[in-house]
Amino acid sequence: MKFLSQRYRIFTAGLFASAGLLALAGCSDSEPEPTEIGPSPKLPAQAEYFVPPMNVAKVVGWKDGETPKAAAGLKVQALATGLSHPRSVYTLPNGDILAVESTAPKGEPITRPKDLIVGWVQSLATGGGGGGGEASNRITLLRDADGDGVAETREVFLDHLSSPFGVALVGGDLYVANTDAIVRYPYREGDTKISDPGTVLTELPGGPIDHHWTKSLVASDDGSLLYVGVGSNSNITENGIEAEKNRAAIWEVDRQSGRHRIFAAGLRNPNGLSLEPRTKALWTVVNERDELGPNLVPDYMTSVKDGGFYGWPYSYYGQNVDPRVMPQRPDLVAKAIVPDYALSSHVAPLGMTFYTADNLPEAYRGGAFVGEHGSWNRHAFNGYKVVFVPFKDGKPDGLPQDVLTGFLNEQDQARGRPVGVGVDGKGALLVADDVGNTIWRVTAQ
Repeated sequence: MKFLSQRYRIFTAGLFASAGLLALAGCSDSEPEPTEIGPSPKLPAQAEYFVPPMNVAKVVGWKDGETPKAAAGLKVQALATGLSHPRSVYTLPNGDILAVESTAPKGEPITRPKDLIVGWVQSLATGGGGGGGEASNRITLLRDADGDGVAETREVFLDHLSSPFGVALVGGDLYVANTDAIVRYPYREGDTKISDPGTVLTELPGGPIDHHWTKSLVASDDGSLLYVGVGSNSNITENGIEAEKNRAAIWEVDRQSGRHRIFAAGLRNPNGLSLEPRTKALWTVVNERDELGPNLVPDYMTSVKDGGFYGWPYSYYGQNVDPRVMPQRPDLVAKAIVPDYALSSHVAPLGMTFYTADNLPEAYRGGAFVGEHGSWNRHAFNGYKVVFVPFKDGKPDGLPQDVLTGFLNEQDQARGRPVGVGVDGKGALLVADDVGNTIWRVTAQ
């Protein structure tokens, strides 16, 4: 009881501190400088907080007729609305679209007093939005048979899943990355429902702590391997290093046997796994650590080298040491790989796809679209949009370009928050909006 009473006093004090921080929104930091974005970001000095800066965009959802704002030369419409937290999208060969709807696993234990505060604030940023009821943790099939950009067919394709996120189809095998396992299902083209219970290909790190639960999935170019992103179980190992076993990494999984190994490590929360179309190299977007300042550490996108180590938790952006992590590992810091491209601080990239179709203007071809879920831990909001990063010769070439904005209204309330991105069978860009509960479809004007 004494501990609970003390924890409550800390929590209450933190709430008042958080309220003060929220009232000062926009006063203590500003938009990141362009020098903090790109292949060689200029990193500011570190700062530490008992309670980090928190500014939560209250979720209000989309009103009838409202849509995000598309960039010049593009238009946007809703492919499907009223979903229940759609996190990612996947296009099947016949043009059907799988919308993966999921909620976070329940019951993650509290390990630090300030986690009560941070968790409460994060919950405000992910609730609401006018979804389609409580049903989630399923995959819904969307079919636009008449080609008007609106799905007139909606079927529950797979149900009773465990916080699913990634999907990959290889031949007649459909793989779903739940938070705790990759499961294989038989698929025949045109199926609108799978009733087979599926077969576990390999288990993945799940609970009881499951801090970063989204597991991104992509198949190798020849289809023999699967790559799955497994995020860390903490910000910077506050749950203990044992809780990070086989985490903060990308796994390589043999598609037939389920045998797996760590392909690359030191990646705090890798998502949006995609193959770059020119080189076939594996790329990912990564959510970096918090609580070192509003403009530190930049989230990033990078190619992923076999056997590579990318710093987490001991350092960031190469050899920039994080002094909070004990014991230090200078041996690992010395070999930490510098990421290819900074996306800016706390934008929370959760989706990425390369564009090789021809529906959108030519300037988008060959580059990468990134879904930025948006910040919660800096006063000036960052992210809350879909951006495009141009590529040349298999590498980023130029600053990010806004493609879909307007997820925040004039009062800085969240109508929606983009997560996964994909491309449909006609070359349109698809965006999963997990609190707006909508799949958006972007085409040429």
